[in-house]
Amino acid sequence: MTTVRNNPVRIGMIGCGQIAQSHLREYSKIPEAKIVACADIDEGAARRAAELSGAEFATTDFRALLARDDVDAVDVCLHNNFHMPATVTALEAGKHVYCEKPMAGSLADAQNMLDTSKRTGKLLHIQLAQLYSNATRAAKTLIDAGELGEVYHARSNGFRRRGRPYVDGYGTPTFVQKRNSAGGALYDMGVYHISQILFLLGNPKVERVSGKTYQKIDMDAARREKSGYDVEELGVGFVRFSGDLTMDLFESWAANLDSVEGSCVLGSKAGVRLDPFGFFQNLGDLELKSTADLGSAKFRWDNVHGDTAGLGSSQEHWIAALLGRTALLPTAEIALNTMLVSEAVYLSSKLGREVTADETARASASTAVGM
Repeated sequence: MTTVRNNPVRIGMIGCGQIAQSHLREYSKIPEAKIVACADIDEGAARRAAELSGAEFATTDFRALLARDDVDAVDVCLHNNFHMPATVTALEAGKHVYCEKPMAGSLADAQNMLDTSKRTGKLLHIQLAQLYSNATRAAKTLIDAGELGEVYHARSNGFRRRGRPYVDGYGTPTFVQKRNSAGGALYDMGVYHISQILFLLGNPKVERVSGKTYQKIDMDAARREKSGYDVEELGVGFVRFSGDLTMDLFESWAANLDSVEGSCVLGSKAGVRLDPFGFFQNLGDLELKSTADLGSAKFRWDNVHGDTAGLGSSQEHWIAALLGRTALLPTAEIALNTMLVSEAVYLSSKLGREVTADETARASASTAVGM
């Protein structure tokens, strides 16, 4: 795949809403990145983003942005069901694409995105923020060094006690509408935790999934009606991978609990928990548990070994990869596998039984909204 010859990399923003502001702040920290164009169906939002980032071009037509020769790559910050149309159109226009999570609204659409990236030879990167955390780096170091022994089970956990978008007081209704977002807690938060575990496990092949989704906790009646809330607040599941490897998952926007322990990976020699970070092993009759100063580890990774350039954030890694300074992590492949797990949970919940990966892929249909 070709990389970018220009330094700084010239970026066009497609979608200039709430999440785009976070992306723009990250790009502002990277000298090798320059925002040159902004597109949003809300002209005011496009112009505000352009002013904030110093871009000279703002438009309501993302195709006008793609037609510009001074755009090397685009960052897609749209609702889930718009990801595939914008990404495929941009890739076919010769632009590299950074896309917000989840990869798309359906597995079929995500597969289309990856296939188009490969066909066009353009880089496709998905926002999987947890891959760049100090905890992930520490756990990956331990796993790769064999400190856990044979890894055989993992847990993907995400928890909010009462944090459903819009109906619990923040965000917009589009986050809780299938027609825009395709899913709820699994697509909003679960993406981060499932992808983090898949990354640590080496992105294993999914074989079978059993799962269930729920929306049981009451909410403000007026906000329920106004939002048209029709997505899950809780998703649970059990995943069987090839190679005698398994994962269970729990992802809640709302649950009547005070907390749920963070994700973890279990091995024959030791185990590691990601949040709060902990390392657990047995030494004879002693059951040992330890933590680590991840901040000082990060300092040494950066300043002693110097091998973490481009791993400070998802955007930093993306720019480094576009300039050919590092190989792009397989975020599209990991995000696709994450989509498979999530969609299999939805299908299993609908059918009331375990489903296979192949069955899930065959049943998947596009949820894309035309642009």
